[in-house]
Amino acid sequence: MEFVIITGQSGSGKSQTVNVLEDAGFFCIDNMPPQLIPKFAEMCKEYANIEKIAIVTDIRGGSLFLDLQDNVKKLKENDIDLKILFVSTEHDEIKRRYKETRRKHPLLDVTGGDIDKAIDAEYDILSPIRMTADYFIDTTHMTTNNLREAVRNLFVENVSDTILISCISFGFMYGIPAEADLVFDVRCMPNPFHVPELREFSGLDRCVQDFVMSHEVSVEMKKKMFDIIDFLLPQYITEGKSQLNIAIGCTGGRHRSVTYTQLLYKHLEENGYKVRVLHRDIAKRKN
Repeated sequence: MEFVIITGQSGSGKSQTVNVLEDAGFFCIDNMPPQLIPKFAEMCKEYANIEKIAIVTDIRGGSLFLDLQDNVKKLKENDIDLKILFVSTEHDEIKRRYKETRRKHPLLDVTGGDIDKAIDAEYDILSPIRMTADYFIDTTHMTTNNLREAVRNLFVENVSDTILISCISFGFMYGIPAEADLVFDVRCMPNPFHVPELREFSGLDRCVQDFVMSHEVSVEMKKKMFDIIDFLLPQYITEGKSQLNIAIGCTGGRHRSVTYTQLLYKHLEENGYKVRVLHRDIAKRKN
């Protein structure tokens, strides 16, 4: 079981960090008191389907946070594969972010409303845990996408797993799927609907797939479609996109679109992507 504790300065981007890990398949909890972490880890051991966990714990826990190091020691004694990520930001940048968001620093009341003193006080409190951290990310000059990439580089072995791809076939006569990010139109490809012996079959059947792909133009369409998708996917992953919906449409959504969607699904799966398939209109009939 992989266990990541995320801590660091308020306003440094810990919540964004844990969101990246959640998109990568981690079971995530924000703002957990340190005293509960060892008990939670033991509980998770009983569930085989929970393999990756990320916990955010920080100064929001008040005096409870001071016990973090003791509880980290307990985790390591119990053979937990534990890593600590410390997220930090320079003083002036934290101050700017709080001014921009108009949020309240957790130690603002303790310091009489002085934001500079609050930032410095938190820095001092965090110093011991900072010394024991396994990884550090300084977000001072990072964009959101930079942070996502940095987190993925540390904890995500296969970046293909960070994006869920949905391959959707549809019929244009029933409308384009509203959730589609990319739409491909294959209505210009040879149509099995006009072949009487193929009409009652669908793109799930080998006979229909063989007919569609027996034409040179269909093969070329497949190559160009896959080429552009293969080019775009790494760009979407770098951008931090966690879900991509690729829709392929023909007239009725039963033959050509299903054929291409099945081929795309197989192609992406073979390349290590997490992918699902949906044939939205396959059971509908044209009048």
